[in-house]
Amino acid sequence: MCVLSTSGTALAKDPGGSQFDVEGSNSADGGRTLESRIVFTGATGGGEEGNSGGFTPTSDWSPPACWYEPKWTPAEFADEFRKRWDIPHASGVGEAYQLSQDHYINGEPYKDFNKKETGKGIWWDSVRDEKRAEAGDPAAFACDTKTFWVENGDTPNVENAVTPEVLAQLAYARIKVPDTSVTLAPANTTKVNLPTWAWLDKAKFGEVSVTASLAVGGVNIQATTTATPVSLSLEPGTPDAETYPASGECTINADDSIGEPYAKGKADQTPPCGIKYLRSSGDGTYSLQATITWDVTWTGTGAAGGKLPSGTFGNDQAVTVQEIQSVNR
Repeated sequence: MCVLSTSGTALAKDPGGSQFDVEGSNSADGGRTLESRIVFTGATGGGEEGNSGGFTPTSDWSPPACWYEPKWTPAEFADEFRKRWDIPHASGVGEAYQLSQDHYINGEPYKDFNKKETGKGIWWDSVRDEKRAEAGDPAAFACDTKTFWVENGDTPNVENAVTPEVLAQLAYARIKVPDTSVTLAPANTTKVNLPTWAWLDKAKFGEVSVTASLAVGGVNIQATTTATPVSLSLEPGTPDAETYPASGECTINADDSIGEPYAKGKADQTPPCGIKYLRSSGDGTYSLQATITWDVTWTGTGAAGGKLPSGTFGNDQAVTVQEIQSVNR
């Protein structure tokens, strides 16, 4: 049971409905919460310069907001159980406490936390994504199965029990991609009816990946999720504009760049990727949105792997558009 006491009121839940967070640093919080044992490495951001936010799936799919993973040996679970039920005089929990004692201690179905099976398996419990829980996402509270025993080598028949694929999905949620700030020519300030070239160099962006690893008891699995940029979408920020190509979707080149840098002598050419504004921005600016679409794949323990939903990430750039000045004689 997970017990949180506030203002003298005891709140209790069966194991499986516990409050856990998911930073992967494996530290405890006052004996009440236990962080995920999953460790994330790679392009997870973490305040690194040049990384900005995660990307959004292009479909309604989202990574798991809660899941189950191996947590405790029998002795460790016995200690955890006692910590969670350290409320001997709290009202309203006596019946729940007795039910839990029967379930894990008195042989209905487990006896003495399964200590006789030490070394043959491990106790599993739920973990939830605290950010999604704090946002009120109901999916974060869906893992309400009681703490359960799993023999070494067995895969739990429970939805969202950690597997290489679930690890890959959790890694997806932690990928941080570079800012999508395109190079423009003319830069930042352009003229009405003048084609503005837009491009992204290979050196400024490329594939990113995150590896999720879990090594607890007899469970030792990992998965790597990789996002690869495939196209750039330009939205001018006003209907008074045209894009190149007309769809506004600039595909990736053979050298992994997008678009083509402007160079002297190309003034009369149509840019392969760019915008032409048809009206001045006046005293303000237009908000050009540049969005990269990323293909996402994963590989994992046991030669597992496959595709995950594509994702997008974009930035806004302020563009000033001026009238071309002419002199009447």
